[in-house]
Amino acid sequence: MRLDGIPLWDGTEYRGPVDLSWEPDRILSVQPDAHPGHDGLCVLPGLVDTHVHLVGYAGPGEPPDFATWPLVTTRDEQVLHGAAHAQRAMRHGVTTLRDLAGDEAQIALRRVFDAGVLPGPRVQVHGVVGMTAGHNDLFVPPAFPVRKPTADGPDECRKLVRAWARAGMDGIKLTTSGGVLSIGDKNAWRNYTRDEIRAVVDEAHALGMLVASHAHSEDGIRVAVEEGVDSIEHGTLMSKDLAETLAARGTPVAPTLLINEAIAQGRVPVTSEASAKAAELIARRDVLLAQAAALGVRFVLGTDANGHHVQFGDQFAEVVHMTRVLGMDAESALRAATSDAADSIGMPVGRIAPGLGADFVVLRGRPWERIEDLATENIVAVVSRGRVVAGRLPVSA
Repeated sequence: MRLDGIPLWDGTEYRGPVDLSWEPDRILSVQPDAHPGHDGLCVLPGLVDTHVHLVGYAGPGEPPDFATWPLVTTRDEQVLHGAAHAQRAMRHGVTTLRDLAGDEAQIALRRVFDAGVLPGPRVQVHGVVGMTAGHNDLFVPPAFPVRKPTADGPDECRKLVRAWARAGMDGIKLTTSGGVLSIGDKNAWRNYTRDEIRAVVDEAHALGMLVASHAHSEDGIRVAVEEGVDSIEHGTLMSKDLAETLAARGTPVAPTLLINEAIAQGRVPVTSEASAKAAELIARRDVLLAQAAALGVRFVLGTDANGHHVQFGDQFAEVVHMTRVLGMDAESALRAATSDAADSIGMPVGRIAPGLGADFVVLRGRPWERIEDLATENIVAVVSRGRVVAGRLPVSA
């Protein structure tokens, strides 16, 4: 399989026209070609979304209530919705996803896609370690008897990390602040003591797993950074000194911009409580995150897509929005969504180079020059794991 004379943006920079050849699932060769053969087209790596939630409603029309849908829908049915979300993301040019609130369902999806039983993107799965009455626990109403696992105290935290490792998780998601969509929660609430956080990070690292920390508040970001987590999710109220520390360490931050705006502005079905919490964050967010970007913080693509508030397929729009809110130029935003995002989660994708996974998008336009060209309506074809999963490859002249 090959494309000849296709203009290439390889995940780091523009390389000009190339002859690109691949086989499932490996790029074989990328050779310069002085004779471009595809006017107005280009090829770039498949995007990497480092923060999604696959299990959510994937059907047509307005989604059902976000809080109750998981409680009244069988797990078997939820898994099918998760598969639909993953495949929708893939068809829209997002060929690697990291689920940050997974369990055995998302692990099953990862294995099925990897084995080729169903076509699907590459998936990583992180299990959540959260406290009783913490952000993750508060998605379930207090009277409902079936609850997500929680852990309190350093020893329980270590045990839950080990349980997730046994289940086959790729990493751990740790909550160090309150959240927006969790019920009765406050962004500023502390989640976990320093000793508990230290235990989670130490145990996860001992088992070879990355730790992603959900943190909106300044205090939640600070303790996560000081205890050595591997990424910050949201990072909304990041102070200047924290931004300087994160920049110096190269710690990736997934800013999840569109979802908080949609919730704050009431453009998606949410409670008045969630809308007010998001609006409070948004009022301070843009100045702080633009300051962080100017200081060199390593922002990567992370949407929090869940099918209710951000759709699988909105990732291109999130990258474009990163240039507006964070002040990134087009190439920096593309790197944040491809090579740098892949590096941040340790996946051998995000670049088009021999030996790497064959994931790429054929697109109309030049998004490294004009980021608005990164639009789903400009997709000509998507190749995932070396196979065409959307559109058609252009015919070489």
